[in-house]
Amino acid sequence: MQYSFASRAQTLMLSPLRSLKELAKRDSFISLAEELPAEELFPLSSLAEAADSVLNSDRRSLQYGEAEGYGPLREWLSCDWSRRKQLKVSSDQILLTTGTQQALDLLVRVYVDPGDRVLVENPTSPGLLQVLRLQGAHIIPVEGDSSGIIPDSLERLIKAHQPKLLLAAPNFTNPTGVLWSLERRKEVLRLCIAHGLLIVEDDSVGDLYFPQGANLPKQLPSLISLEENPGEHVLYVGSFSKTVAPALRTGWAAGHRKIIEMMTAVKQMADWQSSMLNQRLLHHLLESNYFNYDDHIQMLNREYGTRLKLMVELLKRNVWKDTAYEVPLGGMFLWVRLPAGLNGDALLKRSMQKGVQFLPGSMCSSGDEANECIRLNFTHPGRDELLLGMNLISEAVLEFTARN
Repeated sequence: MQYSFASRAQTLMLSPLRSLKELAKRDSFISLAEELPAEELFPLSSLAEAADSVLNSDRRSLQYGEAEGYGPLREWLSCDWSRRKQLKVSSDQILLTTGTQQALDLLVRVYVDPGDRVLVENPTSPGLLQVLRLQGAHIIPVEGDSSGIIPDSLERLIKAHQPKLLLAAPNFTNPTGVLWSLERRKEVLRLCIAHGLLIVEDDSVGDLYFPQGANLPKQLPSLISLEENPGEHVLYVGSFSKTVAPALRTGWAAGHRKIIEMMTAVKQMADWQSSMLNQRLLHHLLESNYFNYDDHIQMLNREYGTRLKLMVELLKRNVWKDTAYEVPLGGMFLWVRLPAGLNGDALLKRSMQKGVQFLPGSMCSSGDEANECIRLNFTHPGRDELLLGMNLISEAVLEFTARN
């Protein structure tokens, strides 16, 4: 039979991300490409105890629940999490989702029509680009620097294109790892409020923060917390996938009730609700006396900071002498600009032949501005695997540079 798929579905079939994920499944293959935390750092014993308690205490854990998500977990987010993040949102301003990706997908479905102009950081998350392309959005990149989005560039694009949305990650932007300064946060928020532009703030890796001796505040305020009326112009998106365990598939969106209601309505059509069992398990874990979330985050940050230092030391080798990068203060990625003339896609092909992969910059941009860049994940591979993977990529770089 000849199937007639919607034209926008071709963006999914043609995505290079599909082949990268397939290769990563091989046991002998080293992946520095994916957005994954370290399995060996999952709180297994605490999760097992929480699962046992939940399953043995209430059969409703296996029943359907509210589309908005498990009420006590939303209450925890509106109280404990909001206190940590200096937010002021109520539980009815929160929708629990199947990870960050679904939160973004639901918002784009209800807010963006085909052809609508949407602003994104340049470069940006490949998953975000997929969501926008599938919806038929007109993607407009906004330039930034080491302090975040450049206000003059943002204002010029707002006036020229009258966009519907700005999607950004002020805490360790994917893929660059940039941490926006407080001044940039305030200025970007001011511009968007002045022009009636909704901001989607992705804070899914904001807790992965490990400055090495830097005299910086523990947590810069989120955009939504800087609003006079939190949620009026900012939809905040968070997740436990990068900090507790991805398989729990628990993320959330917090914002104005009208937006949350619309996202909830389309979620009911998509899957009715995310896993009630997972949400109850997570809530039990967070409220238990045998698991301390802050201590867990500190442990993650110590280990991830060590892995980042190892990756940076490996990049100081002679073979990488003509590359450029900024060492991030947190997140999951190191963004590297390759020597002039070395294309990230070409280097990936050679590296994959050696058994290692990374994410080429071409997948992080709507144009060709990032073709000479690569994104390296330092959180998922163990130290030995990271060392071997970087050595294999170094061999591929050396083979290219030796020919020139």
